[in-house]
Amino acid sequence: MKSIYIQAIGVWIVLLILAIINGAIRNGVYGPRIGNELLAHQISTVTCIVLFLTAMYAFLKFTGAEYTGHDLLIIGFMWLVMTIVFEFLFGHYVMGNPWSRLFADYNILEGRVWSLVLLTTLGGPYFVGKYLV
Repeated sequence: MKSIYIQAIGVWIVLLILAIINGAIRNGVYGPRIGNELLAHQISTVTCIVLFLTAMYAFLKFTGAEYTGHDLLIIGFMWLVMTIVFEFLFGHYVMGNPWSRLFADYNILEGRVWSLVLLTTLGGPYFVGKYLV
């Protein structure tokens, strides 16, 4: 296995930690002050995307591994699958959220924009590697 893929798994753990911290700040700091859960969710989505793109940039800029556009697409797909699996398994079995609550975050017609984080997770490595690094 190419070293870039092994490093990408480690970076995904960093992304996971960033997302958890982002959610904790939303729930503990600005969410209660805003008083609007949907707006807090939307703000949190934007901050998560910025954090993820920043981490992706740092990873691709400072990694010693060589990579191709194909590698970056594979990394994005790996991160997407790991994120969805973690979100549903951890969210349901550890946090006790019902499946309906977990699926509700995907309802863009209700203003739930979490899917944009997943799109960033999928396409971000390629975009950052091709256009920013």
